[in-house]
Amino acid sequence: MNITAKDILGNPEYRAISYGGYREVSRETQPTVAELKEDMKILHAMGIRILRTYNVQLPHASNVVKAIKELKEVDPDFEMYVMLGAWIDCKNAWTDMEPDHEVESEQNEGEIERAAKLAREYPDIIKVLAVGNEAMVKWAASYYVQPWVILKWVNHLQEMKKKGELPEDLWITCSDDFASWGGGDPEYHTEDLQALIKAVDYVSMHTYPYHNTHYNPEFWGVPEEEEGLSDLEKIDNAMERALAFAQGQYQAVSDYVSSLGVDKPIHIGETGWASVSDGHYGPKGSRATDEYKQGRYHELMREWTEAEGISCFYFEAFSEKWKDPHNKKGSENHFGLLTVDGKAKYPLWDLVDQGVFKGLGRNNKPITKTYKGNKDSLMLEVQVPPTRREQTIPH
Repeated sequence: MNITAKDILGNPEYRAISYGGYREVSRETQPTVAELKEDMKILHAMGIRILRTYNVQLPHASNVVKAIKELKEVDPDFEMYVMLGAWIDCKNAWTDMEPDHEVESEQNEGEIERAAKLAREYPDIIKVLAVGNEAMVKWAASYYVQPWVILKWVNHLQEMKKKGELPEDLWITCSDDFASWGGGDPEYHTEDLQALIKAVDYVSMHTYPYHNTHYNPEFWGVPEEEEGLSDLEKIDNAMERALAFAQGQYQAVSDYVSSLGVDKPIHIGETGWASVSDGHYGPKGSRATDEYKQGRYHELMREWTEAEGISCFYFEAFSEKWKDPHNKKGSENHFGLLTVDGKAKYPLWDLVDQGVFKGLGRNNKPITKTYKGNKDSLMLEVQVPPTRREQTIPH
């Protein structure tokens, strides 16, 4: 039986995750195929059946697919699929020159060619191609492009499918911020975006209540009527509001897509919660960051999306040190459900208890719990979100 994207996306039996296998502070050190196989076995034990990668400029993504293929050769029942990302930039992105957001990078064509080639070579593993990652959102100031660029390459890949140059059941999308899909500021409501929504096979949207605990804190703090609750009740209520915030952004995208007369699946290409931050989201900021809140968010998101038939490529499987190499405690380094050295954070403690990781490990270390499994030790670092009064006091 040929499993397709249509079978996988929205199916709770095919749990999704965002994945980067980098273990060092620079992507110059590529994970080996053997290391990627280690990770694939860990993800499989977690119930993951489709993972998302981000670019094919570096060997990482092609080696992930190779690792899966080799695991399947040993065990035909090993099941893992890939949403393959092709990175898209504007002209002069990541250089000393001023980014030109009206012109696309000359590197984009080669990136699309590499992605298409890989999808042709591994049709049994690669089920989705994503053109760009947060490539249309205006806050991605160093590289964002106009929607016509994404539309151009989505149409190109859809045309390849029609010609038989790509598998006809390969789904094409773009994975971008909820605002880029029309769920936020009306400045994004352009004819090119409308055409893009009609061109993709489904919408892949990102939502990050975590970041909004600093940038849009109204939903996050402890309201006056809750100030008499216990600390844990205050925290749990805040996490329920974080879920509602994500649901609201999803609904806003859904409403915009429907307003165009389009009926397409909408899935979550990214959402997550960091466990460490010395910045905006840490103890002196929004107090959003710790493993308990990460665990609650992961649990709430999985419950909601699986009940509603929404795929959620939760960000992310393993923490990656290269994201913010000059700041060890930068939140970008700590979104993983597992640490770089393979410790299971609080969201996965129950899986450790169930023994699903028995015999598995990362960097020659078995999968054990953070905090040595002591929840009291973990909770000592968990802070209550600020009251509304505290939020209005300048720091």
